[in-house]
Amino acid sequence: MNTKADIRSAMLARRDALAPDLRIDMSLAMAEAAEAIDFDPGTVIAGYLPIRSEPDLRPLLARFGERGARLCLPVVLDRQTIVFRELVRGAELVSTGFGTSGPGPDAAVVDPQILLMPLSAFDAGGNRLGYGAGHYDRAIARLHGKGLSPRLIGTAFSVQETDSLPCEAHDVALEMILTEQGLRSFSQAL
Repeated sequence: MNTKADIRSAMLARRDALAPDLRIDMSLAMAEAAEAIDFDPGTVIAGYLPIRSEPDLRPLLARFGERGARLCLPVVLDRQTIVFRELVRGAELVSTGFGTSGPGPDAAVVDPQILLMPLSAFDAGGNRLGYGAGHYDRAIARLHGKGLSPRLIGTAFSVQETDSLPCEAHDVALEMILTEQGLRSFSQAL
């Protein structure tokens, strides 16, 4: 049986092998497919800015902003804890750890109602495999601890799908996955 590390390595190699111009086209297709995500104006939606070969959600986030969403980005505080800082037009972005950038410490900290998450791999059951540091697992647990239940939507390219993923007790399944092929809901979704 493949370990999480083996699966992560193989799926990230698949993603890395996509040509940069193809990743751009696929990211734009994801932005179009994301129009199917329903939310009310004022809904707080967490996205992320791309690192390495991740999908570029900036076009998608711009569309969500035009639809009235309040946008936020993850910020790693102490190598363990992610908080979500509000992203407003014109605000300066700063280095926020692990090669990422986001709003600075003066930005409001908000709790997302929809959480768009990067991942290494996903399967047809809605299971996700992150990058191995557990940042999103802890962020989701913290939100649940506050009595919140954000909609969890994974974002990946379709080449990152695998037959099945090993799951542990702390793993929380996705409600949906967004790829360049569209938005897919999973059966355990509420």
